[in-house]
Amino acid sequence: MLTNSTRRWLAGLGVAGAFVAASATPAAAAAEETPVKLGWYFNDTTVAAGTAGKIEDGTIYASAPTVLHDLTVRYDYSDLVGKVDFTAYDDTYDECDSPSTGVLLCVAQFELGAEEWGLAGIFPVQVTPTKDAQDGDTGKLRMTVSAAGFDEITAESTVRIGEGVDLAAGPQTELSMAPGKGFTAPLKVTNAGETTAKGATAIFFNDYGLNSTKHFSNCTYVDDELRTCQFKDDLPAGASFGATLPYVLGADSFAPGFKYGEIVWMTPAEFEDFQGYLEYRGVTIGKPGTDGELTLTEAGTTSARGFQADTQPDNNWSSLAVTVTGKNSTDLEALGAKVSGKAGDTVTATVGVRNNGPATLDYSRGDSPVTYLTLDVPEGTTAVAVPQSCLPENGDEQGEPGEPKARHYRCFFEPFLKAGDKATLDFSLRIDKVIANATGLVKVNVPCPCDGGFSQDLKPSNDTAKVVVNATAGGDGGQGGGDGGTLPITGSATGLIAGLGALLLAAGAGGYVVARRRKTRFVA
Repeated sequence: MLTNSTRRWLAGLGVAGAFVAASATPAAAAAEETPVKLGWYFNDTTVAAGTAGKIEDGTIYASAPTVLHDLTVRYDYSDLVGKVDFTAYDDTYDECDSPSTGVLLCVAQFELGAEEWGLAGIFPVQVTPTKDAQDGDTGKLRMTVSAAGFDEITAESTVRIGEGVDLAAGPQTELSMAPGKGFTAPLKVTNAGETTAKGATAIFFNDYGLNSTKHFSNCTYVDDELRTCQFKDDLPAGASFGATLPYVLGADSFAPGFKYGEIVWMTPAEFEDFQGYLEYRGVTIGKPGTDGELTLTEAGTTSARGFQADTQPDNNWSSLAVTVTGKNSTDLEALGAKVSGKAGDTVTATVGVRNNGPATLDYSRGDSPVTYLTLDVPEGTTAVAVPQSCLPENGDEQGEPGEPKARHYRCFFEPFLKAGDKATLDFSLRIDKVIANATGLVKVNVPCPCDGGFSQDLKPSNDTAKVVVNATAGGDGGQGGGDGGTLPITGSATGLIAGLGALLLAAGAGGYVVARRRKTRFVA
């Protein structure tokens, strides 16, 4: 099974790269414990001479959830003066000015929440080639980033001037089929500009279950997930080219349901820029296949249009929409625990949920939890360490994520749970008083007035389990049975990547990027 982070790299464009943590910690308070460190990324950028260029922005990272005050970025493009102009794209929330030639200084007017996986859309700038810019010009953009209470950080990226082309994707493909069925989907691109395109790369953002049945040598895959295809042949202006991709719809696809995929076309230079960002985020494009080369064959010609690459980024996209027919649901089972100890001991109760199948649950496009879990802490114990994905709950009142010492908790899970796998949560319970068979209840599929959750469970009778402390002979152990891969919800690796589509937007590879502030993960 793929790790959750790599599987969800293709989760979709509806998931923004920005994430404001549900409980952002002020920088000063965080520094009293472990100092929070900031990071900054601004991707390499290739813009076409003679065009309006692109809108790019930065991403701010923090080693722990924190709130940033007076965030400031100094863009130094003195290396590019006369080749590229940098101007603030949107100063609604920011204040930007140019204190000297080749410098743009931007200051955030409001506080910003940041965390480990980044807040994108920071200080968007218009990167515009000058009238004197020529194909082959290059230079460095140097950035200095600061915020109140944090050490100053520096970063740089490369800006290149290239020849403008316009790669236009084909139309949307719509199909309908049952889980386990094979199908083919067209791959089409048109050079809608007036200049020969020197090769092209297609990047795929497919939902889980859209599995490739052939692995071509000029394409890359992670298991059966198609991620990229690179074509080196020239694409003459006005010509259209196509190929056919073989797939099979995963047998564990939820039905009735829907699977979706996007395709975006890039020039080789733009793909190099995007790869740099993926490498920075630790995301792989996979490995080449061994089933021979996938070739583009000319499918006809069109009248050349005057659109240049990057001025019409919307036409680089195409999509695959598969309606999943039939009925294929799943059984989510609550997992309890059995622990023991003497008064004063702290024990770990591991609770969670297992997907008994037959269907995999994938809510990645909405980035919403597959289910919600509640835990009643057993009598005689105190929860002294609580997962960050759990909040105290007392009637309509809620506490902070990870807050200890509550009697009742509501927890959320990641958006993906494969059939046969389980996801777990570790609660540290201090035994204050030894009570034989002290019992707390674990419930999954708990209703929530929020996004996600599961309401079509095949076996509701196993939605409840027990946490039993110091069980006596014949006492109920409270544990769910069976084996399966474990996906512990720790707030780190399982949330690495919200989707490659989101990464693409955050990297500015689509050409037009606006500031994004993703909603918090849990809204009751």
